[in-house]
Amino acid sequence: MQTSVPTTNPQPQTLESHSNQHVRIAYFIMIHHKPEVFKAMFQKIYTRDQFYLIHIDRKAKEEFTDEIQMYLIRFPNVYILESINIVAGGFSTIQAELDAMEFLLNVSQEWDYFVNLSGEDYPLKSQNIIRKFLTENNGRNYLFYYDQKFYRPDTLKRIQNHFTELSYKVSSIIYKREFMKGVTPYIGGKWVIFTRDTCAFLANNKRVMNFEDYYLHTFLPAESFFQTVLMNTSFNDLIVNADKRAIIEKPIFGKKQTSDELILFLKATNHLFIRKVNEKTEEKVLKYIEESYDHPLPEIDEVERELKINKRQDN
Repeated sequence: MQTSVPTTNPQPQTLESHSNQHVRIAYFIMIHHKPEVFKAMFQKIYTRDQFYLIHIDRKAKEEFTDEIQMYLIRFPNVYILESINIVAGGFSTIQAELDAMEFLLNVSQEWDYFVNLSGEDYPLKSQNIIRKFLTENNGRNYLFYYDQKFYRPDTLKRIQNHFTELSYKVSSIIYKREFMKGVTPYIGGKWVIFTRDTCAFLANNKRVMNFEDYYLHTFLPAESFFQTVLMNTSFNDLIVNADKRAIIEKPIFGKKQTSDELILFLKATNHLFIRKVNEKTEEKVLKYIEESYDHPLPEIDEVERELKINKRQDN
């Protein structure tokens, strides 16, 4: 594994005077293209007292890898994870995240939360606000999940069939198999905010290895592995059913989400990041994000919100 070597002093965000009381975040960012989009996001989340681990897909173009490494070499608290080949729909995404957790746990004992991002994510709020939120909710994990059998039976074939990850794709040759006994499968999204203790459990607990062995041969485990592991262990009481990511939605059935609709949604929620921000994002949305960047999060009762979600799911 490689780590970057600092050569100059970067210009980080300035945290509030009492920020030493805030939790510290270890960010894990997986990238493979669009270097300028990644740099814009990185500059927004960088502070000198946190930790940043970057994974560059082994399939990325050589010039992209060189550009990112040369850019990051200036930052003393940034590390580069040894590259693996990421296959869409395969277990390699989960493997990279488990490797990242183990790497970061070994790097320092001074971080409290693990946050995974892609190169096209973007913070909706400053690090002061994000860290304050996690400090006030310290101990909670944030992860979007559903009971897979009950709410998404259409996806059960992803785990009931045996899949094999190849070099560039998941094999279409499959066969049926029994799911893990005594385990309820869950599904959700691939974006997480985990406590350090949760990461230590996921990276080192022998019971997790049983889940790894099974989900190694499933389809799209990035949307179900962590949900199933944590909801079937003692960590299930520590999960808030939200990943704190807003999404710039793709058009569905020809109906495009307008910028005004997205902005109204952002105003009413306490999301911390937004997905798929790039050169195609509408200027009006980018302007709103910039103008509201230092505004406090709206007051939302997480427990009440959780109860409402459960009630909707039970109907």
